[in-house]
Amino acid sequence: MTSEGIRLGLIGAGKNTRDRHIPGFLGVDGLDIAAVANRSRASSQAVADQFNIAGVYDNWQELLEDPSIDAVCIGTWPYMHRTLTLAALEAGKHVLCEARMATSALEAQEMLDASRERPDLICQIVPSPLTFKIDRLLQGKIAEGYIGDIIGVSVQSLGNAFMDQGGPMHWRNDRDLSGFNILNMGIWYEAMIRWVGRATKVTAMTKVTVNTRKDEDGESVDVNIPDHVGIIAELANGAMANMQFSSVTGLSSGNGVWIYGSEGTLHVDGAQNVYGGRRGDDKLAEIDNPEAGRAYWRVEEEFCSAIRGQEKITRTPFEVGLHYMEFTEAVTRSAQTGQTVALPL
Repeated sequence: MTSEGIRLGLIGAGKNTRDRHIPGFLGVDGLDIAAVANRSRASSQAVADQFNIAGVYDNWQELLEDPSIDAVCIGTWPYMHRTLTLAALEAGKHVLCEARMATSALEAQEMLDASRERPDLICQIVPSPLTFKIDRLLQGKIAEGYIGDIIGVSVQSLGNAFMDQGGPMHWRNDRDLSGFNILNMGIWYEAMIRWVGRATKVTAMTKVTVNTRKDEDGESVDVNIPDHVGIIAELANGAMANMQFSSVTGLSSGNGVWIYGSEGTLHVDGAQNVYGGRRGDDKLAEIDNPEAGRAYWRVEEEFCSAIRGQEKITRTPFEVGLHYMEFTEAVTRSAQTGQTVALPL
């Protein structure tokens, strides 16, 4: 359908869908956001009114039964991603699914298997845009041999607030809604594998410091998703990775990345400025990162171009989504058992 129009349906229209996906789709020529099915008829109608969407459905089943819909954007919480993806593929719709891919590696595998049974349909996971600014720069410096052989990688993503026992419950704190996903671990791991490749072994320790929160009714509920995580991983290239994630590290230094090699070092600070130095240098120096060379958000454009046969999905195919779900689950398995977990699961 290289020159044909695309009619898109929205299943779930939360903040990210409204802030990113809808504006992105509105900028694609020949794309019509034809219908929306949100959590309720009222919320669906509100989104439709805001963005002049003609079709409003009471539920996602009705939207998928519409034969005029070519593709869907799934913007629900992870616990529905498998169900909606399988149903959409069964209905012959192309799928753009919000991250994280699913609640477990098994669900992600089922999604990948279903997509392979329909090679005529495009399937894409929304990528992490967190490091778009620096991805190509780091990839280029490593590829050109700037740091030599990779020895170690350190990724740190720490919040600077102290623990808040009994704070408000968020879907990310609910295992039933979020699954094995923990904090922004999957986002950073997805970015890391763009630079240095995948992990083959994972050893982790986790801690739940805030173990109760309040739901929408003000009732206390138990929390069992960790808020403090330490990971050591072996990478396929032979290097080691050390990763730390936390939402309870008050006054911390925040985010930072170090990539150590046999001949040089790369460092990314919290503002995503990139610094480097090589053997013989006495200190790191900032590396120029021209805006023209940076990646940028074009998820909706990539999805539609792939449907039209004009390009292949690179950010992010289901195969990569499955891998980061396996990594996420391996962290939990290792923390629970005290054992090193090999990848793939």
